[in-house]
Amino acid sequence: MKIFVAGGTGVLGRASVKALVEGGHPVRSTARTEEKAELVRNLGAEPVQVDLYDPKEVRRAISGSEAVLRLTTKIPPIAKMRSFEAWQETNLLRTEGARILVDAAIAEGVQVYVHESITFVYADAGTQWITEDSPTDPGESEILRSALDGEKEAARFSEAGGRGIVLRFGSFYGVESNQTADMVSMMRRRLMVQPGRGSHYISSIYIPDAGTAVLASLKVPAGTYNVVDENPVSFKDYLQTLASAVHVPKPFRFPGALGKVTFGDVWSYISRSQRVSNARFKKASGWKPSVASVAEGWPLVAAALKPATRARAQQPGSRA
Repeated sequence: MKIFVAGGTGVLGRASVKALVEGGHPVRSTARTEEKAELVRNLGAEPVQVDLYDPKEVRRAISGSEAVLRLTTKIPPIAKMRSFEAWQETNLLRTEGARILVDAAIAEGVQVYVHESITFVYADAGTQWITEDSPTDPGESEILRSALDGEKEAARFSEAGGRGIVLRFGSFYGVESNQTADMVSMMRRRLMVQPGRGSHYISSIYIPDAGTAVLASLKVPAGTYNVVDENPVSFKDYLQTLASAVHVPKPFRFPGALGKVTFGDVWSYISRSQRVSNARFKKASGWKPSVASVAEGWPLVAAALKPATRARAQQPGSRA
């Protein structure tokens, strides 16, 4: 299947392009600079320079493709996540960028459109498992509203006769991510803290497994799918597993009411309890994560980042 990837040089994009090429698919990926173009070539794909907000350029770029994958985001580093402004480009890529891609894909007769989204859109469910049929709740978060608005573009693609697929990913972590490198570094320096009891569930996905999930999504029916690992853990266990992996005491705990002070507006949704199930996607695609939980993943990441935490992984964000 001839594939066009928007966002192929970002954290999710690199893992996905690698998996797609290894799966035997000819891949073309956006690349804004020559440095990123070389990265795409090294992954075995063909780089394409295109303004993703220019409808004519986008249509020319995707011409001849059988599948279009929107994996474009620009996630800010941890130090800037508290700022609303730091998320504006990601919000725009998920909405306006998606609309332009879908318009072009429909016009060009593309068969499949895959749209990256996030499991954070779900309402707090306590200890109950969350499925794709569980209620969503954007609350006052522009980040979550843009994620849900962007998902509508996949539905519009399906209504036009194509196969629109939404992949709601859990919290990414892996050696490829600067945000992960920041967390490891902060934990080693005892700067990572635990707001409140930390009893709420968090659902994660190891970045290489996210890439293989994108490959597997090419064969599933239209619809929405959760892409998370097998065993969501409490936020307390999430942090304590990382602390153990880097051989430091468990994080300091402070009142949950101060969570927003530390994390900003994102605390309104990362403090939700989200025990997300991947059962539907596994059944539809045959995919299975290689890393079942952060209990396995954090030690792998910590070991890999031990000599390189200061050097960092790669540049932040994933727009291409």
